[in-house]
Amino acid sequence: MDTEETRLRKRLAELADKAYSSSQYFFTSFLSAAELDVYYQMERELSYVPVTAFGGTMDCERVMLRFGSEELCGYEEPFPIQCIEIQPFIEKFGETLGHRDYLGALMNLGIERSTLGDIVIDGKHAFIFCTDKMAPYILDTLDRVRHTSVKCQLAAHIPESTVTRLERMTVQVSAARTDSIIAKVYHLSRGESAELFRAKKIFVNGRLNENNSGQLKPGDRVTVRGFGRFCYVETVGESRKGKLNVAVDLYC
Repeated sequence: MDTEETRLRKRLAELADKAYSSSQYFFTSFLSAAELDVYYQMERELSYVPVTAFGGTMDCERVMLRFGSEELCGYEEPFPIQCIEIQPFIEKFGETLGHRDYLGALMNLGIERSTLGDIVIDGKHAFIFCTDKMAPYILDTLDRVRHTSVKCQLAAHIPESTVTRLERMTVQVSAARTDSIIAKVYHLSRGESAELFRAKKIFVNGRLNENNSGQLKPGDRVTVRGFGRFCYVETVGESRKGKLNVAVDLYC
């Protein structure tokens, strides 16, 4: 177990103890899929206190954990999350920017990744989830992404399309194994797909998955670090040669 994981385990245990003993809510910063899996490994150990995961919408990959509940604390407290909309200062001159462009601009401001959640791009606009303490700094400071001058404001609403945009894909596999589906979705060899499992880069429903021969269930969300995310839909039929046609929804 490395030092970072040890620290995280200690922090999660501390937050659970504080919430339980004081009947107050406590929150983590935004957690990556790998960090969230550490919590799932401790879930039974920490089951004496209610825990909820949320990142701004139900589709967010990076989430906070909230220790506590209305029953335990006697009141309800929302997650300390804000959503900031970033848009070109002059729309027609705005570049087509990617996730790394926005993240790089934020990192260049000295912002820690743990204070930022998902970054969702919608055309030339981006919606960034962040802690409520970090929001004023971003609003006041971020004025350029790559070569584009931008303006920031708290999102009046989060368009549904920006958080649930999925692209349906159908792939053919000889068997509905997790590694086979990942290989087809991301155009990898079976060996390359299997290596991702050994490198601990596959997460199913937020939990680390090292069983490359396992089967996915409809609705399972698969994160492949370095490649993207998809949701397994179902097997939709069989080809004349006996291969399975599998439907997945890619997160765009």
